[in-house]
Amino acid sequence: MSQEATDKEQTQSLTLVQAVRDGLHTEMSQDDSVVVMGEDVGENGGVFRATQDLLDEFGEDRVIDTPLSESGIAGTAVGMAAYGMRPVAEFQFLGFIYPGFDQIVSHAARLRTRSNSRFNCPAVFRAPYGGGIHAPEHHSESSEAFFSHQPGLKVAIPSTPYDTKGMLIQAIRDPDPVVFLEPKLIYRAFREDVPEGEYTVPLDEAAVRREGSDVSVFTWGAMAPATLDAAEELAEEEGIDAEVIDLRSLSPIDEETIKESFKKTGRATIVHEAPQSGGVGSEIATVIQEDILLYQEAPINRVTGFDVPFPLYALEEYYLPEAARIKDGIRETVEF
Repeated sequence: MSQEATDKEQTQSLTLVQAVRDGLHTEMSQDDSVVVMGEDVGENGGVFRATQDLLDEFGEDRVIDTPLSESGIAGTAVGMAAYGMRPVAEFQFLGFIYPGFDQIVSHAARLRTRSNSRFNCPAVFRAPYGGGIHAPEHHSESSEAFFSHQPGLKVAIPSTPYDTKGMLIQAIRDPDPVVFLEPKLIYRAFREDVPEGEYTVPLDEAAVRREGSDVSVFTWGAMAPATLDAAEELAEEEGIDAEVIDLRSLSPIDEETIKESFKKTGRATIVHEAPQSGGVGSEIATVIQEDILLYQEAPINRVTGFDVPFPLYALEEYYLPEAARIKDGIRETVEF
């Protein structure tokens, strides 16, 4: 059998949401302490079908349909994790997680320090996040900065099917709580070859999606594909060579990759769909200012959502950074 044929058998072409399901299935198959819980995750397979058919295979003791209580979901996950389980709690949308916020930041994030390491909290809090699908209010938030600010929590946001499965497996195995945010805009936008079986992707490393020499562009989540498109168009049309860094992890943030890229280019544009004020982009800019200021050739530019509640349908596409606005931001940085 040829190596090419072997490789084809060892991988599968998955969308991002299918990679979520595959990661859950992989860990549930090899670790009986992993349970999935949340609203409609069982018979309905989740609002986006990320847990489809898991109930049939693993039963209702490990795929648990919960009441409509985000506080109850989060609090139950903390208790289960403290006593040896590895719960993966799904919140249907990030905008629904706020009733569970107290349990996550006051208990999950603090359990290790509060108990002097007698207890830890190996729980994963999953939520689809971000806009672009014409959903109603509370369905399109990009509030990752809330969780990134809390010591004791890891915050991970994949942007490819390969990373999604590997990062989710790593999150489930992590001894401490992980907020795992999935960009629903690109849940089914494209497919990628994903290895069968188990593998992991670190939760503390950024990925260089495109190497370049003129400007460093830092982004994550659904903005990563849009930023890559903008970078390719700029290179083809105007000869601007942008390096695109997909952070993947917002806490901890990969400061070394940020600094190495900026040392090479001396310019930075930051792209995220969350509102600008207080966003994680500010932390990236601070890393550059504090540690490698003398490499700087131009002001740091941010291309973000606006400081308003996420709008409804008519203005949604205007609110989100898209290729044209990202290109303008990169061009402005380079031409300074």
